[in-house]
Amino acid sequence: MNFRQQNLIPLLYATLSAVFFGSCAPVTKYFVSDIEPLMLAALFYLGSGLGMLTLIIGCRIFRRGKPPSDSPVNIHDLPYLAGMSVFGGILAPVVLMYSMKETQAATGSLLLNFEPVATGLFAAFIFQEAVGKRIWGAMVLITMSCLLLSYDPSGIFGLSLGAAGVLLACIFWAFDNNISRRVSGKDPFSCIMIKGLSAGLCTGFIAILIGEHLPSYVEVPMFLLIGFFSYGGLASVFFLLALRSIGTARTGLFLALSPFFGVLFSFLLFHEPIHQAFPLAFLIMILGVYLLVSEKHAHIHTHVPLVHDHRHAHNDLHHDHVHGSHVPPVSSTGEHSHLHAHKEITHVHPHKPDLHHQHEHKI
Repeated sequence: MNFRQQNLIPLLYATLSAVFFGSCAPVTKYFVSDIEPLMLAALFYLGSGLGMLTLIIGCRIFRRGKPPSDSPVNIHDLPYLAGMSVFGGILAPVVLMYSMKETQAATGSLLLNFEPVATGLFAAFIFQEAVGKRIWGAMVLITMSCLLLSYDPSGIFGLSLGAAGVLLACIFWAFDNNISRRVSGKDPFSCIMIKGLSAGLCTGFIAILIGEHLPSYVEVPMFLLIGFFSYGGLASVFFLLALRSIGTARTGLFLALSPFFGVLFSFLLFHEPIHQAFPLAFLIMILGVYLLVSEKHAHIHTHVPLVHDHRHAHNDLHHDHVHGSHVPPVSSTGEHSHLHAHKEITHVHPHKPDLHHQHEHKI
C-alpha cells in the first residue's frame, strides 16, 4: 500500500463517520417530541451495542475459527472504555436530547460542528498531540462558522439555551474522542459494543428511576436500528478506524463535514428553511476542511523503543520485526495483530500523528 492509499483510506473512514454522525441531530429532533429523552438516548446506545455484538458474532462464524486481524480488548483498556461511556455515551447524548427540544434540527446539526473544534483544542493542549498551522487555521474557520450559526438575538448574550446545550454536548464528545485514541488500535467493534451496552444500560436505568417509560414495542426496533448506524454505532467504528491513522485532532476536525449531511437529513425530514447565515457559514466550513485535507507533514524524527499490540501490515516503514511460531497468520489483506516491539529508529517520511508518530514537534 503506497502513501497515497494510506492517507485516502482513513479519510474515507472519517467521511463515513461524518455521514452517520450527521444524521444524529435531525433524527433526534424527529423523535424527541414524542419519546422521553433519556429513554431515547438509552435505546440509541443499546442499539449500537447490540448491533456491534451481532456483528462480532457474525464475524466469528464467518471466520470459522481464524483469529481476528484486530487486537482484542484487555483489562488495561477498561478505564478508557469507561471514560468513553461516561462522556460520550451518557453525558453528551443526555444533554443533546434535552437541547434539541429547543433547537431547530438543521441548526442543531450545524452547531454539532463545534465538536471537531473542541476535540482539536483538547488534543493539542491537554493530550499534547502535534497540531500544525493548517490545523489551527481549520479550527479557526470552523469556529467562526459555528459562531455564525449559533447567534440568537433573543437568547441570553445572543446564545439560546438550546444552542448552548448542544455546544456542551460537543465538549463532552470531545473528551470522548480524545480518550478513544488510547484504544484506537484495538478491535473497534468490541470497543463500541462495550461503550454502547454500558452507556445504554446506565442511561436506561436512570430514565426508569425518574419515571420515563419505554415506547411501544413496535417502535423499539426502529430506535435500536438508528443507534446502530449513528449514536455510537457504525459512526464510532469508522471514527476509531480513522483515529488510529491520522490522530485525534485531524479525525475530529474532519467531522466538520457532518453538518452538511445533517442539513440534508433535516430538509428531508422537516423541510426546514435554510438558515440565513448558512451560505456564508458553508463557505467558511469548506475553507476549513480544505486546510485540513491538504495538510502535508514530513521531517526527520526518532521513534523511541515501544512494545504494543495492534493491527498492522509489514509493508510499511515501522513493522520489520521477526515472527515466532506463536504469531497468528496474516489475513487476506496482509494484516494481523500481536504483541510486538519497535526498536529505536531515526528517519524521515510523510506522516500523521498515528499510533507510531506521537513525538514532540516544534512548529
